[in-house]
Amino acid sequence: MLVGSFERMVLVTTVRFGQSAQIGDPISQAKVYQAQVADELIFLDLDATLQARSTLTEVVEKAAEELFMPLTVGGGVRSIEDFRVLLRCGADKISINTAAVEDPELIARASDTFGAQCVVVSIDYRCAEDGACTVFTRGGTHNTGLDPVDWAETCAKRGAGEILLTAIDRDGMCMGLDIALTRRVADAVSIPVIASGGCGVAAHFVEAFSEGKADAVAAGTFFCLKDQTPFQTRAHVRNAGIPIRVQT
Repeated sequence: MLVGSFERMVLVTTVRFGQSAQIGDPISQAKVYQAQVADELIFLDLDATLQARSTLTEVVEKAAEELFMPLTVGGGVRSIEDFRVLLRCGADKISINTAAVEDPELIARASDTFGAQCVVVSIDYRCAEDGACTVFTRGGTHNTGLDPVDWAETCAKRGAGEILLTAIDRDGMCMGLDIALTRRVADAVSIPVIASGGCGVAAHFVEAFSEGKADAVAAGTFFCLKDQTPFQTRAHVRNAGIPIRVQT
């Protein structure tokens, strides 16, 4: 899996949703990961909400034309029409974050209209020194005061098909995923939970599956800046005794 953000069709990775590093052309990079047996691509336009614009549909259209794997797209999605446009462009799933918090009924409307399998709620969060965690929106700049576990439960009840759970303070840090919070969310909901934020070595993927009970792991910096491919990581996970596809 690949998590990225797009500005003028440039793929970047971020550190704690702040400092960014340009990687290159998003489609070229995505084609490499497809050849390396990635399960799915997640394209997140992190600046879309802050800049009050729509997700870059031209990137989605081009990706859908050239790729043959599931594509999740998010960033700046605010309405059912935004869902419809991106799905028509070729996206398989739509990720919503800020809009879901500001208009929780959007989750149910989208699920009823397009099916729960199309609706991914992205939950970005930070944790204070005392361990209390809260959900952040608007590219990690706005503290909603919501508890991520409670919010995940609400999203699942409203019709979300998946939860994309990202620890902002671990994003790009390669220090390991937040296993404890991931496990709490996975235990609280019956829908798939994708763990994100912090992968630095292949063992972090294993921990997410075995200890965090994650259904999937998303990684951007790990694959973009480390000497590691999705195929190699999958083999490591498989060797740890976790059932996972390793062939194309």
